Amino acid sequence: MSGTGATRLLIRDLEQLVTPAGRDAPLRGRALADVDWLDDAYVLCTGGVIDSVGRMRDLPALDGDVVELDGSGHCAIPGLVDCHTHPSFAGDRVEEFSLRAAGASYEELHAAGGGILSTVRATRAASEDELERAVRRHAAWMLRAGTTTFEGKSGYGLDRDTELASLRAVAAAGGVPTWLGAHAVPPEFDDADTYLDFALSEVLPDAAGLAEAADVFLERGAFDAAPARRYLEACRAAGLSLRLHGDQFSESGAVPLAIELGACSVDHLEATGADGARALARSDVVGVLLPVSALFLGRPMPPARALVDSGAAVALATDFNPGSAFCESLPLVCSLACTQLRLSPAEALGACTVNAAHVLGRAGHVGRLAPGFAADVVLLDAPDWRYLAYHLGGDVVGAVVRGGDLVWSRSRRTAS
Repeated sequence: MSGTGATRLLIRDLEQLVTPAGRDAPLRGRALADVDWLDDAYVLCTGGVIDSVGRMRDLPALDGDVVELDGSGHCAIPGLVDCHTHPSFAGDRVEEFSLRAAGASYEELHAAGGGILSTVRATRAASEDELERAVRRHAAWMLRAGTTTFEGKSGYGLDRDTELASLRAVAAAGGVPTWLGAHAVPPEFDDADTYLDFALSEVLPDAAGLAEAADVFLERGAFDAAPARRYLEACRAAGLSLRLHGDQFSESGAVPLAIELGACSVDHLEATGADGARALARSDVVGVLLPVSALFLGRPMPPARALVDSGAAVALATDFNPGSAFCESLPLVCSLACTQLRLSPAEALGACTVNAAHVLGRAGHVGRLAPGFAADVVLLDAPDWRYLAYHLGGDVVGAVVRGGDLVWSRSRRTAS
């Protein structure tokens, strides 16, 4: 089935249909675990938008042409939303992975010219066509894992042409572009301030026309709070929303800066303490948790349970990148959220649908199976929707509908 976004699609005979309840976003506290659950269900879509959901016994008679997708034995959840990825890069860091396995730390590799800067060298050497092919390939991996909406950052060019090419590549692959112009200080600049002089005068004017948000890596060895503030304030003045990488290795002021500047999110939080968690709970800033990165680097997991219990809004994402989280699977992230972060399957689902969509400014039409929302549906080849997290690394995604089109399936189950 293709091109059905302009026609009617009926996904029928679903074992279960589960979606975060209500219409509010972001979800906090007990609301994060509140789901609507229907057995023997259907989803009816028209023109790429959900018309109705319900039980099969309540399905009204349908006139006209309707494409049917047999959901027998499958569970429907909303299309997953990955709000933190780094898909625009060339090369890999498999040698670095091997060195880390032998005992080298991430910070040691970064200080020795590895880490981010090694990917910068490879990415600068790639053509724009090569970058676009790379992002499309990575987006296809995400889609097969159930991701129907993804954010994609630049940050592996750190020069004008490669940064802009990266943003265009993300947009061409259907992603939400974020300018991570302050990812690291490239080797041709002596310090952060000199680099930011260049980035803000030579790159920001064009990046602001391509990206929706700006991001900064506020961490020792990258950007301190003062240059991060300068970068974010300039980006906000240019019309971009704000994101921060923060508290990955140390509490260096990311949380208070994110709150002060009204950022959409602060991401990582592996090093966030009790005071930071309480501050986030009193704010509108979403804490985006990246458990794959913590696992990959052998770092402590972010304090998800404390954040949720204090009333903070949290989202989950993969942090897909070649160095510290080479993983495109949000189902695997949900497994880690339940086994390592002490979230429930329902909380994990809300965190990588509604709350992730909120971070991207899309919670009003993405992240729920409800009338008026985008017809983005993941069919799980499982008897219970909680297999999304329960089957660790399992091949649980059977089919993906995006915008009313069946865009991926392991087997065709359509009849017109």
